[in-house]
Amino acid sequence: MNNKQVFDFQEGNAGMKTLLGGKGAHLAEMTRAGLPVPPGFTISTEACLSYFKADNRMSDELQSEIVAALHRLETLKGQKFGNPADPLLVSVRSGSVTSMPGMMDTILNLGLNDETVEGLAAKTNNARFAYDCYRRLLQMFGNVVLDIGGHHFEKIVHRLKQEEGVSQDQDLTPDALLRLIADFKHCIQLQAGRPFPQDVREQLTLAVEAVFQSWNNSRAKIYRKINRIPDDQGTAVNIQSMVFGNRGQDCGTGVVFTRNPSTGATELFGEYLINAQGEDVVAGTRTPQPVASLSDEMPAVFEQLVRLAKQLEQHYRDMQDIEFTVEQGRLYILQTRNGKRNAQAAVTIAANLVKEGTIAKEDALQRIEVSHLDKLLHRGIDESVATEVFAIGLPASPGAAVGQVAFDADVAMEWSQAGKKVILARPETTPEDIQGVLVSEGIITSRGGMTSHAAVVARGMGKPCVCGCETIKIDEEQRQMSVGSRLVQEGDWITIDGASGRVIIGEVPLREAEITEELSELLEWADSIRKLKVRANADNPHDASVAKQFGAEGIGLCRTEHMFFSAERLPVVQRMILADDIEERHQALEQLLPMQQADFEAMLTNMDGHPVNIRLLDPPLHEFLPKEKELRKKLDDLDRAGGDNESEKKAVLSLIRKVQALEEVNPMLGQRGCRLGIVYPEIYDMQIEAIFRAASRCIDKGTKVTLEIMVPLVGHVNELAMLRERIDTIGERILGREILERGIYQVGTMIEVPRAALTAAQIAPIADFFSFGTNDLTQMTFGYSRDDAEGKFLSHYVDQKILPHNPFQVLDTEGVGLLIEWATTSGRSIKPNLKTGICGEHGGDKDSIFFCHRTGLDYVSCSPFRLPMARIAAAQAAIAYGYEKTMKSSLPIS
Repeated sequence: MNNKQVFDFQEGNAGMKTLLGGKGAHLAEMTRAGLPVPPGFTISTEACLSYFKADNRMSDELQSEIVAALHRLETLKGQKFGNPADPLLVSVRSGSVTSMPGMMDTILNLGLNDETVEGLAAKTNNARFAYDCYRRLLQMFGNVVLDIGGHHFEKIVHRLKQEEGVSQDQDLTPDALLRLIADFKHCIQLQAGRPFPQDVREQLTLAVEAVFQSWNNSRAKIYRKINRIPDDQGTAVNIQSMVFGNRGQDCGTGVVFTRNPSTGATELFGEYLINAQGEDVVAGTRTPQPVASLSDEMPAVFEQLVRLAKQLEQHYRDMQDIEFTVEQGRLYILQTRNGKRNAQAAVTIAANLVKEGTIAKEDALQRIEVSHLDKLLHRGIDESVATEVFAIGLPASPGAAVGQVAFDADVAMEWSQAGKKVILARPETTPEDIQGVLVSEGIITSRGGMTSHAAVVARGMGKPCVCGCETIKIDEEQRQMSVGSRLVQEGDWITIDGASGRVIIGEVPLREAEITEELSELLEWADSIRKLKVRANADNPHDASVAKQFGAEGIGLCRTEHMFFSAERLPVVQRMILADDIEERHQALEQLLPMQQADFEAMLTNMDGHPVNIRLLDPPLHEFLPKEKELRKKLDDLDRAGGDNESEKKAVLSLIRKVQALEEVNPMLGQRGCRLGIVYPEIYDMQIEAIFRAASRCIDKGTKVTLEIMVPLVGHVNELAMLRERIDTIGERILGREILERGIYQVGTMIEVPRAALTAAQIAPIADFFSFGTNDLTQMTFGYSRDDAEGKFLSHYVDQKILPHNPFQVLDTEGVGLLIEWATTSGRSIKPNLKTGICGEHGGDKDSIFFCHRTGLDYVSCSPFRLPMARIAAAQAAIAYGYEKTMKSSLPIS
């Protein structure tokens, strides 16, 4: 561990992010570059981790370093911390290594007490300003340090404004603020059981400890879990001398992005408030002005802000999110960081930075957060449909969503768990609402701007958001919102359009989005770099067509059973299953054969020479039949109805007996997959014949055919050997030896049984390819039933860190991955050109794709709409594992 735990801003740099946190490293970098940054110091992340290891106790060494750094800051500022005549005031802010906006805590105006507030009033000749700073400190300290709910303070403020007849906090007089200070101190005594500390050193110690502890608050934990941020990073703490945006009309505060975080447009984008402190902008309690208006109110400040914003973007070679304060006409930069942006903006910014010569194509690809790309294709409102606009707010995060409105995060969670689609409506969101935001289709707020908490979090999650709908009055007690006489009750259906800011009554049809020009460029760059092929899971011709539009290099999995569930096919399938003899079963199969043949022919035609991997029937037969419970209910209904229905009742009873006969204790480990094809060879024969007939038709039409026939659930080589012989026999009968010699088809297996992975060297001589079905392979390796595990205990395992991730979402590389590596290596030791890939849901997960690249698989296969994400993740994997050593060309990094 580094012995030094506290660093003055001028001692650090951007390369010390792990030690100083993102905010501290950037403050240090800006200080060294000579930007107008209020001086201060950073307590390192290592100090935070040591604090936790010492049972939440600050060491004497750390406290000594803080005191020494504070003395240096006092000398630099010419002020003393706690001096009644000219007090130094500081802010105490968190600073995680990975940006977590709004998830941890901040305290401003630290160093004020009953004496120093009077000194500040005299020094500035502005009592109202001094008292406003003190009441802010009391409120933030009470909430953050003493864990007093913010609503206690809000009630007091609301009551006082009513008594004073004012609507805005800044309209309160000095005398009113003094009353507010007294009421806040009484609230702290009442709620915390102790007075607000007048000792400023005690204030500082408690504040630092509170920021350390905010690393483990519930919202920060949830945010880390969602974004896969390690829990062992810890947070730094930044102690910075205060500058005041609430000192008068020549003061202000704001947040500015160097590019538009919603669209990616190259323009200064942000908001500011005159006579306000920073939390007023991000908290959404006041609706700010667009930053362009600052050019009219403070032209010199605006010109300097534009210049510094450009300088910071060029320095960091990325779009910046900058917090600034203006004190008596002087501009200060309080923070810069790489700005959060939605997926569309991320793609546009990355592409534009390459075109501008700022970064290379490889850098652009690495900057894309692939988990957000499946949200890039935002749905929009069908504008051809007449709509009733309820309100218009700020278009804070694009996309459209439909749902039932809820006014509380807990209600949103409850409804979501019940399968409802929810739109969360709040006066403004706070970090405590994170779980409700997470499960909602979209968010509305009646207050706040484009950089409020709701807007930033929604953009990061790719959710539609409309902020600052000031015409909407939300009544949380009555569970309703209104605009004039129009009323929307909780549970009513509404539609929001985050691109235009509209809130619309009722359910409006949505249209799907299209791939943009910038995304197409990025995908082309990714395709030129990646080694892994990317295929799609597609179960019908429509899916295959969509997959091709999204750049699929073939079909990695066609689940033939999904072709059976349509209304006209399911009755035929049921007749086949319930047949009393082989002849009756053949009659049903003869009806199914042309249906399957037509589907396969259309898919082969759509793919036009790209490989199409068709899996033979996999699930147990009972899945196609009615549930016994439903049949029993039907029987009861017939009994109650009475009358002449004996023949119908006999038919239902006969069906119940057949369903019972097919019932298995554990069907997922029972008669399914290749076991079905061996026990009922006529079923697989029908499917194989349909496949080869479709191939023959395509060949006759001049369509190139590359066919893969996959046998599921093989656990022993003899299973595959028996079924391969049948496939080859039928293929030769339908296509003829001459066509077969062209090598238009391959036969392989879906490895989803651990024994198959372990005996891969025995299976490889019979198989042309291995496709790893990671869903079932995960189930069988862990011994987890997915349906039961995810509903009953997996979330507890992840929460309690028994497992790092849900293994059905992120591939378990240590167990399941080991089987895949073993099977790939041992299979290729027998057959060096053995083709391998994965076709489970992990095929669209970034971490799993990195594993597949590292292991040397040939392809991944995922749902059509996740193809853009998989293509970029595959390129990122190639870059991460040494692409730069072999790449042919690259744009220079300026």
